[in-house]
Amino acid sequence: MRKHIFNAGPCKLPDSTLKNTAAAVLEFGNTGQSIMEVSHRSSDFQAVYDEAVALFKEVLSVPEGYSVLFLGGGASMQFCMIPFNFMKKKAGYVNTGTWSTAAIKEAKMFGEVVLVASSEADGFTYYPEFTIPSDVDYMHITSNNTIRGTELLTDPVSPVPLISDMSSDICSRPVDVAKYAMIYGGCQKNLGPAGVTFVIIKDEFLNNVVADRTIPTMLRYKTHVEKESMYNTPPCINIFAVKETLKWVKEMGGVKAMEKLAIQRADAIYNYLETSKMFRPVVKEGSRSRMNIPFLLKEGYEALEKEFIDFCKTKNIVGIKGHRSVGGFRASTYNACTMEDVNVLVDAMREFEKKNA
Repeated sequence: MRKHIFNAGPCKLPDSTLKNTAAAVLEFGNTGQSIMEVSHRSSDFQAVYDEAVALFKEVLSVPEGYSVLFLGGGASMQFCMIPFNFMKKKAGYVNTGTWSTAAIKEAKMFGEVVLVASSEADGFTYYPEFTIPSDVDYMHITSNNTIRGTELLTDPVSPVPLISDMSSDICSRPVDVAKYAMIYGGCQKNLGPAGVTFVIIKDEFLNNVVADRTIPTMLRYKTHVEKESMYNTPPCINIFAVKETLKWVKEMGGVKAMEKLAIQRADAIYNYLETSKMFRPVVKEGSRSRMNIPFLLKEGYEALEKEFIDFCKTKNIVGIKGHRSVGGFRASTYNACTMEDVNVLVDAMREFEKKNA
């Protein structure tokens, strides 16, 4: 029986992605080879890669002058690659939680970090307003915060190159890519399995690479743009799965349809949390993520945390335990999460509340 999956990453994937990728593991097309065996230099895999890039550009309406890369190392590798390539003296960062904090830590190795805004003093329970300075080499934001559950749902206008980590909300809403010099993220939170990272980078931005810095070949964006992600062997099976998910997004109606579904899922959960006598939301209104919804037990019910998680297991619900750094619960409602999944979770909360009233 298929579980109701609310994992924060690896994420729930569309059935078609699972089915088609599983088939390709046994035999990729009519090649007589598994997708895990086929050469990344072959015309057969090149067609997979080209389709994945084309679908990504189509689904997100990526304008001309941008390259799409599929790399290894996760978004965490990008935390150091970005300042290594582009920070001459200083860069602006917004701190909204664990992953932006990690990005800031890496950036400090290469120059001055201007902390433009932070919600740390309030436990990262909201997305802070910010004004982008005009004297930094680039501005970095994390659009959606997987652990804390805050999200920026608009695309800022920036006087300097704007970079966004969109690991956990990519393809969940329309994005004005032209406002960004670079968008990146781990695919395992909305697009595919863990092990592949996407980068959408403005070709013109490559001219901003620090000229007098020696950058290792594998850590240079120009290397991967010039070799179209094939400088070294890419994660072939992961790229195949991303392609299948992008096909599904397109068939479902694209990112506008994904946004509509995302709003429905998030509203259903938050509407319950706002009226519950046992559970409460964490994030302040106006900053609430559609992808990651953290919640807690109210005062007097805290001892029931493990009991609720065990109760959810009896309902075939998995993945709602909060991140180890913050505790509580978290429902990650990515694109492949269905309203049936959400309704089962809300019904479970309602039943558990009634049982322990």
